[in-house]
Amino acid sequence: MSASDAEKGTLDIHSPQLANFVKHEKNAVDIEVFDVQSLEKDVPVTPQDVAKPPPAPAKSAKKSTPLWVLWVLWYNAYRRFFTVVFVVNFVGIGFAIAGKWPYAARYPGALVLGNLNVAILVRNEIFGHCLYLFVNTFFAKWTPLWFRLACTSTLQHLGGIHSGCAISGVAWIVLMVVHQSKTKHIVFELNHRVYAILTNAYDTADGKFDHVGRYVVQQQAFWYTVGMSIFCSGIVLPWICTRHVEVEVELPSPKVAVLRFERGMQQGLLARISRSAVKEYHAFGIISEGTHEKHHYLICGVQGDFTKGLVNDPPKKIWTRELKFAGVSNTSTLYKRGIRICTGTGLGAALSTCIQSPYWYPIWIGSDQEKTFGPTISGLIHRHIGPERLLLWDSKVRGGRPPTMKILKEVYDQWQAEVVFITSNYVGNFEIQHGCKEAGIPAFGTLWDFGIRPHLKRSNKRRLNANSFASVSKKEESVAKGVRVHPGVNVNVPNTLVNMHFN
Repeated sequence: MSASDAEKGTLDIHSPQLANFVKHEKNAVDIEVFDVQSLEKDVPVTPQDVAKPPPAPAKSAKKSTPLWVLWVLWYNAYRRFFTVVFVVNFVGIGFAIAGKWPYAARYPGALVLGNLNVAILVRNEIFGHCLYLFVNTFFAKWTPLWFRLACTSTLQHLGGIHSGCAISGVAWIVLMVVHQSKTKHIVFELNHRVYAILTNAYDTADGKFDHVGRYVVQQQAFWYTVGMSIFCSGIVLPWICTRHVEVEVELPSPKVAVLRFERGMQQGLLARISRSAVKEYHAFGIISEGTHEKHHYLICGVQGDFTKGLVNDPPKKIWTRELKFAGVSNTSTLYKRGIRICTGTGLGAALSTCIQSPYWYPIWIGSDQEKTFGPTISGLIHRHIGPERLLLWDSKVRGGRPPTMKILKEVYDQWQAEVVFITSNYVGNFEIQHGCKEAGIPAFGTLWDFGIRPHLKRSNKRRLNANSFASVSKKEESVAKGVRVHPGVNVNVPNTLVNMHFN
Protein backbone atom coordinates (compact mmCIF):
# COMPACT_ATOMS: atom_id res chain seq x y z
CA MET A 1 0.00 0.00 0.00
CA SER A 2 1.19 3.52 -0.64
CA ALA A 3 2.54 5.49 2.27
CA SER A 4 1.13 8.87 3.23
CA ASP A 5 3.01 11.71 4.87
CA ALA A 6 1.87 10.43 8.24
CA GLU A 7 3.52 7.07 7.57
CA LYS A 8 6.83 8.20 6.13
CA GLY A 9 9.82 6.79 7.92
CA THR A 10 8.04 3.84 9.48
CA LEU A 11 10.38 1.39 7.80
CA ASP A 12 13.57 2.93 9.17
CA ILE A 13 12.40 3.52 12.74
CA HIS A 14 14.62 1.78 15.28
CA SER A 15 12.39 0.02 17.78
CA PRO A 16 14.39 -1.51 20.64
CA GLN A 17 11.49 -3.42 22.16
CA LEU A 18 9.84 -4.34 18.88
CA ALA A 19 13.12 -5.31 17.27
CA ASN A 20 13.33 -8.67 15.53
CA PHE A 21 15.58 -10.50 17.95
CA VAL A 22 17.42 -13.12 15.93
CA LYS A 23 20.62 -13.34 17.89
CA HIS A 24 21.41 -16.29 20.11
CA GLU A 25 20.00 -16.01 23.62
CA LYS A 26 23.40 -16.52 25.25
CA ASN A 27 24.84 -13.33 23.75
CA ALA A 28 25.38 -10.40 26.07
CA VAL A 29 22.68 -7.77 26.34
CA ASP A 30 22.89 -3.98 26.63
CA ILE A 31 20.19 -2.46 28.76
CA GLU A 32 18.85 1.07 28.62
CA VAL A 33 16.77 2.01 31.62
CA PHE A 34 13.91 4.53 31.47
CA ASP A 35 12.40 5.50 34.81
CA VAL A 36 8.67 6.05 35.06
CA GLN A 37 7.98 9.78 35.28
CA SER A 38 6.73 11.19 38.53
CA LEU A 39 3.58 13.29 38.73
CA GLU A 40 5.38 15.82 40.91
CA LYS A 41 7.48 18.08 38.70
CA ASP A 42 9.96 18.94 41.45
CA VAL A 43 10.60 15.35 42.45
CA PRO A 44 12.52 13.66 39.65
CA VAL A 45 12.75 9.91 39.63
CA THR A 46 16.33 8.75 40.05
CA PRO A 47 17.83 5.29 40.33
CA GLN A 48 17.94 5.80 44.09
CA ASP A 49 14.17 6.31 44.13
CA VAL A 50 13.60 2.84 42.79
CA ALA A 51 12.97 0.20 45.38
CA LYS A 52 15.50 -2.57 45.72
CA PRO A 53 14.50 -5.97 44.38
CA PRO A 54 12.66 -7.91 47.06
CA PRO A 55 14.18 -11.18 48.21
CA ALA A 56 13.02 -14.23 46.33
CA PRO A 57 9.89 -15.56 48.03
CA ALA A 58 9.83 -19.07 49.35
CA LYS A 59 8.06 -21.51 47.09
CA SER A 60 4.50 -22.12 48.13
CA ALA A 61 1.30 -23.41 46.62
CA LYS A 62 -0.62 -20.84 44.61
CA LYS A 63 -3.61 -19.53 46.49
CA SER A 64 -7.02 -19.39 44.93
CA THR A 65 -8.74 -16.11 44.20
CA PRO A 66 -10.74 -15.03 47.30
CA LEU A 67 -14.45 -15.67 47.09
CA TRP A 68 -15.27 -12.01 47.70
CA VAL A 69 -13.28 -11.07 44.60
CA LEU A 70 -15.08 -13.69 42.51
CA TRP A 71 -18.46 -12.45 43.79
CA VAL A 72 -17.76 -8.73 43.29
CA LEU A 73 -16.55 -9.25 39.74
CA TRP A 74 -19.35 -11.64 38.86
CA TYR A 75 -22.12 -9.50 40.32
CA ASN A 76 -20.95 -6.43 38.46
CA ALA A 77 -22.93 -3.37 37.41
CA TYR A 78 -24.28 -5.28 34.39
CA ARG A 79 -26.01 -7.81 36.62
CA ARG A 80 -27.03 -5.16 39.15
CA PHE A 81 -28.74 -3.14 36.41
CA PHE A 82 -30.43 -6.31 35.18
CA THR A 83 -31.61 -7.16 38.69
CA VAL A 84 -33.14 -3.73 39.30
CA VAL A 85 -34.96 -3.59 35.96
CA PHE A 86 -36.16 -7.19 36.24
CA VAL A 87 -37.43 -6.84 39.82
CA VAL A 88 -39.23 -3.53 39.17
CA ASN A 89 -41.02 -4.94 36.12
CA PHE A 90 -42.02 -8.19 37.77
CA VAL A 91 -43.34 -6.36 40.82
CA GLY A 92 -45.48 -4.38 38.37
CA ILE A 93 -46.63 -7.60 36.70
CA GLY A 94 -47.57 -8.94 40.11
CA PHE A 95 -49.69 -5.88 40.86
CA ALA A 96 -51.31 -6.14 37.42
CA ILE A 97 -52.22 -9.81 37.96
CA ALA A 98 -53.64 -8.98 41.39
CA GLY A 99 -55.76 -6.19 39.87
CA LYS A 100 -53.98 -3.50 41.90
CA TRP A 101 -52.66 -1.56 38.88
CA PRO A 102 -55.47 -0.58 36.48
CA TYR A 103 -53.10 1.19 34.09
CA ALA A 104 -51.23 -2.06 33.36
CA ALA A 105 -54.51 -3.83 32.59
CA ARG A 106 -55.68 -1.03 30.29
CA TYR A 107 -52.39 -0.29 28.49
CA PRO A 108 -50.29 -3.46 28.48
CA GLY A 109 -48.98 -2.68 25.00
CA ALA A 110 -47.43 0.54 26.23
CA LEU A 111 -45.50 -1.38 28.90
CA VAL A 112 -44.36 -3.93 26.32
CA LEU A 113 -43.12 -1.35 23.87
CA GLY A 114 -41.78 0.95 26.58
CA ASN A 115 -39.48 -1.80 27.79
CA LEU A 116 -38.44 -2.73 24.25
CA ASN A 117 -37.76 0.91 23.42
CA VAL A 118 -35.40 1.27 26.38
CA ALA A 119 -33.76 -2.08 25.58
CA ILE A 120 -32.98 -0.97 22.05
CA LEU A 121 -32.17 2.63 22.92
CA VAL A 122 -29.29 1.78 25.28
CA ARG A 123 -27.72 -0.28 22.48
CA ASN A 124 -28.18 2.46 19.90
CA GLU A 125 -24.86 3.84 18.65
CA ILE A 126 -26.02 7.45 18.40
CA PHE A 127 -27.57 7.45 21.87
CA GLY A 128 -24.44 5.87 23.31
CA HIS A 129 -22.23 8.42 21.58
CA CYS A 130 -24.28 11.23 23.12
CA LEU A 131 -24.00 9.68 26.59
CA TYR A 132 -20.21 9.42 26.34
CA LEU A 133 -19.98 12.97 25.04
CA PHE A 134 -22.08 14.29 27.93
CA VAL A 135 -20.07 12.46 30.61
CA ASN A 136 -16.68 13.34 29.11
CA THR A 137 -17.63 16.99 28.68
CA PHE A 138 -18.98 17.73 32.14
CA PHE A 139 -17.27 15.32 34.54
CA ALA A 140 -13.67 14.94 33.33
CA LYS A 141 -10.88 15.16 35.92
CA TRP A 142 -12.46 17.57 38.43
CA THR A 143 -15.07 15.23 39.95
CA PRO A 144 -14.14 12.71 42.69
CA LEU A 145 -12.44 9.57 41.43
CA TRP A 146 -15.23 7.31 42.73
CA PHE A 147 -17.75 9.28 40.69
CA ARG A 148 -15.68 9.04 37.49
CA LEU A 149 -15.20 5.31 38.02
CA ALA A 150 -18.96 4.98 38.50
CA CYS A 151 -19.55 6.85 35.22
CA THR A 152 -17.26 4.49 33.33
CA SER A 153 -18.84 1.45 34.97
CA THR A 154 -22.35 2.67 34.15
CA LEU A 155 -21.53 3.32 30.50
CA GLN A 156 -19.78 -0.01 30.14
CA HIS A 157 -22.58 -2.02 31.74
CA LEU A 158 -25.64 -0.51 30.05
CA GLY A 159 -26.16 -3.96 28.56
CA GLY A 160 -27.71 -4.96 31.88
CA ILE A 161 -30.53 -2.49 31.25
CA HIS A 162 -30.84 -3.82 27.71
CA SER A 163 -31.20 -7.44 28.86
CA GLY A 164 -33.51 -6.61 31.76
CA CYS A 165 -35.88 -4.53 29.63
CA ALA A 166 -35.92 -7.06 26.79
CA ILE A 167 -36.87 -9.96 29.09
CA SER A 168 -39.39 -7.79 30.92
CA GLY A 169 -40.95 -6.75 27.61
CA VAL A 170 -41.47 -10.41 26.71
CA ALA A 171 -43.07 -11.01 30.13
CA TRP A 172 -45.50 -8.12 29.57
CA ILE A 173 -46.38 -9.56 26.14
CA VAL A 174 -47.27 -12.88 27.76
CA LEU A 175 -49.44 -11.13 30.34
CA MET A 176 -51.14 -9.03 27.65
CA VAL A 177 -51.89 -12.02 25.40
CA VAL A 178 -53.25 -14.07 28.31
CA HIS A 179 -55.42 -11.15 29.40
CA GLN A 180 -56.77 -10.54 25.92
CA SER A 181 -57.39 -14.23 25.22
CA LYS A 182 -59.86 -14.28 28.16
CA THR A 183 -62.02 -11.57 26.66
CA LYS A 184 -62.15 -12.35 22.99
CA HIS A 185 -60.35 -15.18 21.21
CA ILE A 186 -60.26 -13.25 17.92
CA VAL A 187 -58.00 -10.65 19.53
CA PHE A 188 -55.52 -13.36 20.39
CA GLU A 189 -55.50 -14.59 16.79
CA LEU A 190 -55.31 -11.19 15.14
CA ASN A 191 -52.65 -10.04 17.60
CA HIS A 192 -50.18 -12.29 15.81
CA ARG A 193 -50.80 -10.54 12.50
CA VAL A 194 -50.90 -6.79 12.94
CA TYR A 195 -49.66 -6.25 16.48
CA ALA A 196 -49.41 -2.50 16.91
CA ILE A 197 -52.65 -1.49 15.15
CA LEU A 198 -54.88 -4.24 16.48
CA THR A 199 -53.84 -4.06 20.11
CA ASN A 200 -54.36 -0.31 20.14
CA ALA A 201 -57.72 -0.67 18.41
CA TYR A 202 -58.95 -3.05 21.09
CA ASP A 203 -60.17 -1.63 24.40
CA THR A 204 -60.30 -4.07 27.30
CA ALA A 205 -62.69 -1.77 29.18
CA ASP A 206 -65.65 -2.32 26.86
CA GLY A 207 -64.48 -5.47 25.09
CA LYS A 208 -64.96 -3.87 21.68
CA PHE A 209 -62.68 -4.03 18.71
CA ASP A 210 -63.76 -0.89 16.87
CA HIS A 211 -61.38 1.80 18.14
CA VAL A 212 -59.44 3.01 15.12
CA GLY A 213 -58.13 6.21 13.57
CA ARG A 214 -57.91 9.00 16.10
CA TYR A 215 -58.06 6.58 19.01
CA VAL A 216 -55.02 4.67 17.75
CA VAL A 217 -52.98 7.84 17.29
CA GLN A 218 -53.72 8.84 20.87
CA GLN A 219 -52.28 5.63 22.31
CA GLN A 220 -48.83 5.54 23.90
CA ALA A 221 -48.05 2.19 22.31
CA PHE A 222 -48.54 3.63 18.83
CA TRP A 223 -45.91 6.33 19.41
CA TYR A 224 -43.59 3.87 21.13
CA THR A 225 -43.77 1.77 17.97
CA VAL A 226 -43.05 4.75 15.74
CA GLY A 227 -40.17 5.86 17.92
CA MET A 228 -38.67 2.39 18.10
CA SER A 229 -38.88 1.98 14.33
CA ILE A 230 -37.36 5.34 13.43
CA PHE A 231 -35.16 6.55 16.27
CA CYS A 232 -34.21 3.55 18.38
CA SER A 233 -34.08 0.26 16.56
CA GLY A 234 -31.73 1.32 13.81
CA ILE A 235 -34.23 0.95 11.00
CA VAL A 236 -33.44 4.48 9.85
CA LEU A 237 -30.80 6.41 11.77
CA PRO A 238 -27.75 4.10 11.70
CA TRP A 239 -28.33 3.25 8.05
CA ILE A 240 -28.30 6.83 6.83
CA CYS A 241 -24.66 6.90 8.00
CA THR A 242 -23.66 3.80 6.02
CA ARG A 243 -21.17 4.37 3.20
CA HIS A 244 -19.20 2.30 0.69
CA VAL A 245 -15.70 3.71 1.10
CA GLU A 246 -12.24 3.08 -0.25
CA VAL A 247 -9.83 1.17 1.94
CA GLU A 248 -6.16 0.22 1.68
CA VAL A 249 -5.15 -3.09 3.22
CA GLU A 250 -1.67 -3.81 4.53
CA LEU A 251 -0.81 -7.47 5.19
CA PRO A 252 2.25 -7.55 7.47
CA SER A 253 1.65 -11.26 8.22
CA PRO A 254 -0.89 -14.02 7.52
CA LYS A 255 -2.37 -13.36 10.97
CA VAL A 256 -3.27 -9.68 10.62
CA ALA A 257 -4.76 -7.20 8.17
CA VAL A 258 -4.24 -3.49 8.83
CA LEU A 259 -6.96 -1.42 7.16
CA ARG A 260 -6.43 2.27 6.40
CA PHE A 261 -9.35 4.70 5.94
CA GLU A 262 -9.59 8.41 5.22
CA ARG A 263 -9.87 11.05 8.02
CA GLY A 264 -8.67 11.14 11.59
CA MET A 265 -10.69 10.21 14.65
CA GLN A 266 -10.87 10.98 18.34
CA GLN A 267 -9.69 8.27 20.70
CA GLY A 268 -11.87 5.52 22.14
CA LEU A 269 -14.07 4.85 19.10
CA LEU A 270 -14.92 1.63 17.29
CA ALA A 271 -15.87 1.07 13.66
CA ARG A 272 -18.26 -1.41 12.08
CA ILE A 273 -17.30 -2.77 8.67
CA SER A 274 -18.81 -5.30 6.28
CA ARG A 275 -18.50 -6.67 2.76
CA SER A 276 -22.27 -6.26 2.48
CA ALA A 277 -24.36 -3.14 2.97
CA VAL A 278 -27.00 -4.85 5.10
CA LYS A 279 -25.51 -7.75 7.05
CA GLU A 280 -22.52 -9.17 8.93
CA TYR A 281 -21.03 -6.02 10.39
CA HIS A 282 -17.92 -6.50 12.53
CA ALA A 283 -16.60 -4.05 15.11
CA PHE A 284 -12.90 -3.11 15.49
CA GLY A 285 -11.08 -0.55 17.59
CA ILE A 286 -9.94 2.56 15.71
CA ILE A 287 -6.31 3.68 15.79
CA SER A 288 -5.79 7.34 14.97
CA GLU A 289 -3.28 10.07 15.75
CA GLY A 290 -6.09 12.61 16.16
CA THR A 291 -9.02 14.30 14.46
CA HIS A 292 -6.64 16.53 12.49
CA GLU A 293 -4.91 13.61 10.76
CA LYS A 294 -5.65 12.24 7.30
CA HIS A 295 -6.18 8.60 8.17
CA HIS A 296 -7.28 6.08 10.77
CA TYR A 297 -6.53 2.37 11.01
CA LEU A 298 -8.14 -0.91 12.07
CA ILE A 299 -6.20 -3.99 13.21
CA CYS A 300 -8.13 -7.06 12.07
CA GLY A 301 -6.73 -10.31 13.46
CA VAL A 302 -7.60 -13.50 11.61
CA GLN A 303 -10.19 -15.21 13.82
CA GLY A 304 -13.03 -16.20 11.47
CA ASP A 305 -14.22 -16.28 7.88
CA PHE A 306 -14.71 -12.52 7.63
CA THR A 307 -11.24 -11.55 8.87
CA LYS A 308 -9.66 -14.43 6.98
CA GLY A 309 -11.24 -13.01 3.84
CA LEU A 310 -9.59 -9.64 4.48
CA VAL A 311 -6.21 -11.38 4.27
CA ASN A 312 -6.93 -13.84 1.45
CA ASP A 313 -8.96 -11.40 -0.68
CA PRO A 314 -8.22 -7.79 0.40
CA PRO A 315 -11.05 -5.46 -0.61
CA LYS A 316 -10.62 -2.17 -2.43
CA LYS A 317 -13.86 -0.78 -0.98
CA ILE A 318 -15.83 -1.78 2.09
CA TRP A 319 -19.07 -0.80 3.81
CA THR A 320 -18.81 1.11 7.07
CA ARG A 321 -20.84 3.35 9.37
CA GLU A 322 -19.41 6.87 9.18
CA LEU A 323 -20.79 7.70 12.62
CA LYS A 324 -18.52 5.65 14.87
CA PHE A 325 -19.65 4.39 18.25
CA ALA A 326 -17.88 4.95 21.55
CA GLY A 327 -16.23 2.24 23.60
CA VAL A 328 -15.19 2.26 27.23
CA SER A 329 -11.80 3.73 26.24
CA ASN A 330 -13.62 6.91 25.31
CA THR A 331 -13.97 7.67 29.03
CA SER A 332 -10.18 7.84 29.40
CA THR A 333 -10.54 11.64 29.28
CA LEU A 334 -12.20 11.44 32.69
CA TYR A 335 -8.93 10.43 34.36
CA LYS A 336 -5.72 12.27 35.12
CA ARG A 337 -3.49 9.26 34.46
CA GLY A 338 -4.15 5.67 33.48
CA ILE A 339 -2.72 2.42 32.18
CA ARG A 340 -3.89 0.64 29.02
CA ILE A 341 -2.89 -3.03 29.10
CA CYS A 342 -3.69 -5.21 26.10
CA THR A 343 -2.69 -8.42 24.37
CA GLY A 344 -2.36 -9.15 20.65
CA THR A 345 -4.90 -7.40 18.44
CA GLY A 346 -6.38 -5.77 21.54
CA LEU A 347 -3.91 -3.01 20.75
CA GLY A 348 -6.41 -1.75 18.18
CA ALA A 349 -8.81 -0.63 20.91
CA ALA A 350 -6.06 0.78 23.13
CA LEU A 351 -3.49 2.59 21.01
CA SER A 352 -5.44 5.76 20.13
CA THR A 353 -5.86 6.63 23.80
CA CYS A 354 -2.11 6.40 24.41
CA ILE A 355 -1.18 8.23 21.20
CA GLN A 356 -3.54 11.14 21.82
CA SER A 357 -2.86 11.55 25.54
CA PRO A 358 0.59 11.73 27.21
CA TYR A 359 -1.00 10.67 30.50
CA TRP A 360 -1.79 7.11 29.43
CA TYR A 361 0.75 4.31 29.73
CA PRO A 362 0.45 1.35 27.31
CA ILE A 363 1.52 -2.19 28.21
CA TRP A 364 1.29 -4.43 25.15
CA ILE A 365 1.85 -8.19 25.40
CA GLY A 366 2.15 -10.11 22.15
CA SER A 367 4.18 -12.54 20.10
CA ASP A 368 6.67 -11.43 17.44
CA GLN A 369 5.02 -8.01 17.51
CA GLU A 370 6.83 -6.05 14.82
CA LYS A 371 6.81 -8.91 12.32
CA THR A 372 3.15 -9.74 13.01
CA PHE A 373 1.72 -6.21 13.04
CA GLY A 374 4.09 -4.49 10.63
CA PRO A 375 5.92 -1.17 10.31
CA THR A 376 2.80 1.02 10.19
CA ILE A 377 1.64 0.04 13.66
CA SER A 378 5.11 0.00 15.21
CA GLY A 379 5.80 3.36 13.56
CA LEU A 380 2.69 4.89 15.13
CA ILE A 381 3.79 3.62 18.52
CA HIS A 382 7.31 4.94 18.44
CA ARG A 383 6.53 8.28 16.81
CA HIS A 384 4.07 9.21 19.53
CA ILE A 385 4.90 7.24 22.68
CA GLY A 386 8.26 7.75 24.33
CA PRO A 387 10.11 4.84 25.97
CA GLU A 388 9.55 6.45 29.38
CA ARG A 389 5.86 5.48 29.18
CA LEU A 390 5.90 2.31 27.11
CA LEU A 391 6.29 -1.37 27.94
CA LEU A 392 6.20 -3.87 25.09
CA TRP A 393 6.56 -7.53 25.96
CA ASP A 394 7.32 -9.88 23.07
CA SER A 395 6.55 -13.34 24.44
CA LYS A 396 8.34 -15.04 21.56
CA VAL A 397 11.55 -13.15 22.20
CA ARG A 398 11.40 -13.27 25.98
CA GLY A 399 10.44 -16.90 26.14
CA GLY A 400 6.94 -16.65 27.56
CA ARG A 401 4.37 -14.43 29.20
CA PRO A 402 5.40 -11.75 31.67
CA PRO A 403 4.69 -11.56 35.41
CA THR A 404 1.73 -9.41 34.46
CA MET A 405 0.32 -8.49 37.84
CA LYS A 406 3.76 -7.71 39.26
CA ILE A 407 4.49 -5.37 36.37
CA LEU A 408 1.04 -3.83 36.50
CA LYS A 409 1.16 -3.11 40.24
CA GLU A 410 4.55 -1.44 40.06
CA VAL A 411 3.75 0.64 36.98
CA TYR A 412 0.43 1.61 38.56
CA ASP A 413 2.20 2.91 41.67
CA GLN A 414 5.04 4.70 39.89
CA TRP A 415 2.89 6.17 37.14
CA GLN A 416 0.40 7.26 39.83
CA ALA A 417 -2.45 5.99 37.69
CA GLU A 418 -6.09 6.27 38.65
CA VAL A 419 -7.45 3.40 36.56
CA VAL A 420 -6.50 0.45 34.36
CA PHE A 421 -8.28 -0.46 31.11
CA ILE A 422 -7.81 -4.05 29.89
CA THR A 423 -8.31 -5.44 26.38
CA SER A 424 -7.47 -9.12 26.17
CA ASN A 425 -9.05 -12.51 25.54
CA TYR A 426 -11.42 -14.04 28.07
CA VAL A 427 -8.72 -15.74 30.11
CA GLY A 428 -6.46 -12.68 30.14
CA ASN A 429 -9.30 -10.40 31.24
CA PHE A 430 -10.35 -12.88 33.90
CA GLU A 431 -6.88 -13.09 35.42
CA ILE A 432 -5.97 -9.41 35.30
CA GLN A 433 -9.33 -8.18 36.56
CA HIS A 434 -9.23 -10.58 39.50
CA GLY A 435 -5.66 -9.58 40.27
CA CYS A 436 -6.53 -5.87 40.11
CA LYS A 437 -9.59 -6.29 42.33
CA GLU A 438 -7.58 -8.16 44.92
CA ALA A 439 -4.87 -5.47 44.79
CA GLY A 440 -7.39 -2.63 45.08
CA ILE A 441 -6.66 -1.28 41.59
CA PRO A 442 -9.70 0.14 39.71
CA ALA A 443 -9.87 -1.76 36.43
CA PHE A 444 -12.26 -2.24 33.52
CA GLY A 445 -12.00 -5.12 31.08
CA THR A 446 -13.80 -6.45 28.05
CA LEU A 447 -17.29 -7.74 28.86
CA TRP A 448 -18.77 -11.09 28.06
CA ASP A 449 -22.41 -11.66 28.93
CA PHE A 450 -23.64 -14.27 31.38
CA GLY A 451 -21.89 -17.59 31.74
CA ILE A 452 -18.42 -19.10 31.81
CA ARG A 453 -16.88 -19.63 28.40
CA PRO A 454 -15.99 -23.21 27.37
CA HIS A 455 -12.39 -22.31 26.58
CA LEU A 456 -12.04 -20.93 30.10
CA LYS A 457 -13.12 -24.29 31.49
CA ARG A 458 -10.59 -26.06 29.32
CA SER A 459 -7.86 -23.70 30.48
CA ASN A 460 -8.63 -24.52 34.09
CA LYS A 461 -6.21 -27.39 33.82
CA ARG A 462 -3.91 -24.71 35.16
CA ARG A 463 -5.28 -22.72 38.09
CA LEU A 464 -6.86 -19.43 37.14
CA ASN A 465 -5.86 -16.74 39.57
CA ALA A 466 -3.97 -13.51 39.66
CA ASN A 467 -0.65 -15.32 40.03
CA SER A 468 -0.97 -17.49 36.93
CA PHE A 469 0.83 -14.86 34.85
CA ALA A 470 3.60 -14.62 37.40
CA SER A 471 5.92 -17.35 36.20
CA VAL A 472 8.89 -16.30 34.09
CA SER A 473 10.22 -18.96 31.75
CA LYS A 474 13.62 -20.55 32.07
CA LYS A 475 14.54 -19.07 28.70
CA GLU A 476 13.84 -15.57 30.01
CA GLU A 477 15.97 -16.28 33.08
CA SER A 478 18.82 -17.55 30.91
CA VAL A 479 18.70 -14.38 28.84
CA ALA A 480 18.80 -12.29 32.00
CA LYS A 481 21.97 -14.07 33.13
CA GLY A 482 23.77 -12.62 30.13
CA VAL A 483 22.86 -9.04 30.98
CA ARG A 484 25.55 -6.37 30.72
CA VAL A 485 24.48 -3.20 32.46
CA HIS A 486 25.68 0.32 31.69
CA PRO A 487 27.97 1.56 34.49
CA GLY A 488 26.30 3.32 37.40
CA VAL A 489 22.76 2.25 36.52
CA ASN A 490 20.69 0.49 39.15
CA VAL A 491 18.58 -2.07 37.31
CA ASN A 492 15.43 -3.41 38.86
CA VAL A 493 12.93 -5.13 36.62
CA PRO A 494 10.07 -4.27 36.37
CA ASN A 495 10.43 -1.21 38.62
CA THR A 496 12.15 0.35 35.63
CA LEU A 497 11.35 -0.05 31.97
CA VAL A 498 13.92 -1.98 30.02
CA ASN A 499 14.88 -1.80 26.36
CA MET A 500 16.99 -4.75 25.29
CA HIS A 501 19.61 -4.51 22.51
CA PHE A 502 21.01 -7.87 21.49
CA ASN A 503 24.58 -7.70 20.25
